[in-house]
Amino acid sequence: MFKLDHKVFKNSIISIALLFGASLQADLNTGASKTYANGKRVIDGGVTYPVKNGRTGPYFVNTQKKEFHYGRPATKNEIKAWDIDVMPDGTGLPEGKGSVEEGEEVYEEKCIACHADFAAGMNGYPALAKGNAYELHKTLTNQRTTPDKDGPVRVFGTYWPKVSTLWWYIKTGMPHNAPLSLSNDEVYALCAYIMNLNELKYEGEEIDEDFVLDREKFLKIKLPNENGFIPNIDGPNGPDNVRKFFADPKNYGNGTRCMHGCKKGSKVVRIATEINDFLPPMSTKRDLPKEESKGGKSDVGAKIYASTCAMCHDSGAAGAPVKGDKSAWEKIIKAGKEKAYENAIKGKGAMPPKGGKTSLKDDEVKAVVDYLFEQAK
Repeated sequence: MFKLDHKVFKNSIISIALLFGASLQADLNTGASKTYANGKRVIDGGVTYPVKNGRTGPYFVNTQKKEFHYGRPATKNEIKAWDIDVMPDGTGLPEGKGSVEEGEEVYEEKCIACHADFAAGMNGYPALAKGNAYELHKTLTNQRTTPDKDGPVRVFGTYWPKVSTLWWYIKTGMPHNAPLSLSNDEVYALCAYIMNLNELKYEGEEIDEDFVLDREKFLKIKLPNENGFIPNIDGPNGPDNVRKFFADPKNYGNGTRCMHGCKKGSKVVRIATEINDFLPPMSTKRDLPKEESKGGKSDVGAKIYASTCAMCHDSGAAGAPVKGDKSAWEKIIKAGKEKAYENAIKGKGAMPPKGGKTSLKDDEVKAVVDYLFEQAK
């Protein structure tokens, strides 16, 4: 929970707390437990239903059955393969190194297609940098109470509390079409490049183009929003800190129930006599004029291309063949549409599956390919 000072937000939390209390009472009637065996409060939302009167919760169980088998225990190697997250204290962070310059090269090859130049973000893919993180961190307290006010800038450098998340998220989840494909050195290089774009500092000096990031340096880099979240969940006392925080309603509200006239401030004044005899009469319809369409696949492909693919294929970003460039499309056309369909649907190189919009149907992706083939003739 980020530190905010907004009354509406607090009142919303109060309502949630009241509902939570009501649900707790309901759970008591079914024997549900919101505590661990050691008596400590469950903080992850989990609930256990002990077997009582032949039921667990509302469901009947076979009380004669004494043994249950849920597969086999995971081996050490299987656990090791999955347990690869990196903790803020450096636990799980491997050795390696990479420079800002190397990171820029990797970024332009494998990341720019989605996150755009200088990690500015595009088409739903988030920005990773917006400028100087220390200056933009001040915007986190901005409240967009009017349309003309600037909201908070939430990117890696300004909002995230720890740098460790950047390393393991890139390692395990990126690039979008080939996660776990980057070497440790490539991940260090990408982290260095993103830190450079955020104008972060190492030992008081701004990270420049010549900076080389390794494990030792990585653990020394602090983000401006390190203490911006409450409660403190770091370390072995993290779970107890969470329990203590939510045990006191004053931390997220005033503890007073309010169901009517809660919001303080100026009264809303409404017009006593409405004017409704407009000429011509006002219409509530919101339909637009019908667009003329040939009804062909190329029309469908053109529309999807404009909203999903044009960002790269109009500019040639990340090596994407430019729409209408016959020489760029010559080899692709020669390989045949079936191969082009396959690459567009499954992804290839820097291009993610279905151009990053996985909600598209295969036939819609094929329509885009047909459209691009027509443009290259």
